[in-house]
Amino acid sequence: MELPEPVRLRLGNFSRTVFSDSNRTGPEDSGGPDNEMVSSLALQMSLYFNAYFFPLWWVSSIMMLHMKYPVLPDYYKFIVVTVIILITLIEAIRLYLGYMGNLQEKVPELAGFWLLSLLLQLPLILFLLFNEGLANLPLEKAIHIVFTMFLTFQVVSAFLTLRKMVNQLATRFHHQDFDRLSANRGGMRTMRSCIEEI
Repeated sequence: MELPEPVRLRLGNFSRTVFSDSNRTGPEDSGGPDNEMVSSLALQMSLYFNAYFFPLWWVSSIMMLHMKYPVLPDYYKFIVVTVIILITLIEAIRLYLGYMGNLQEKVPELAGFWLLSLLLQLPLILFLLFNEGLANLPLEKAIHIVFTMFLTFQVVSAFLTLRKMVNQLATRFHHQDFDRLSANRGGMRTMRSCIEEI
């Protein structure tokens, strides 16, 4: 299962714009950019542990919500239930995109993971952590803090990994472009020598 092509193209363009190194003027020779692995072990380990931590977070959040539900105002009841449902749905998509983007070195998937983490998950979990009207219990605060640490680490490491991937793809493109120009130039020389012989 892959992202639809228009979404992949837009995320790819966004990634090239945001994560490419603007100080670079041309390709850098790193001794074989085609063979270099740019996926992040730290990000992958974080995703792995997050996949095991999330069910614990979910069960704890549901238990704590069940305990404090009678004392919450009606609007907070609706908000907390909605936020937990959103976090659950986003987390499943986010972890999938993170695994696919990092392991298979796909820039659009990893960019989607980064955007979901930064723009949706982090604000939602910070809302649950810092909102005083929710009457957070100690267990809730503890699991929200751990989840926030996971998200913060993943946002930073995904940004660095995306930057590295985009730079490697740009280098690979420049090498292919240079090889194509060299091949054309070699063809022009043989054509020129043939014309001179005539």
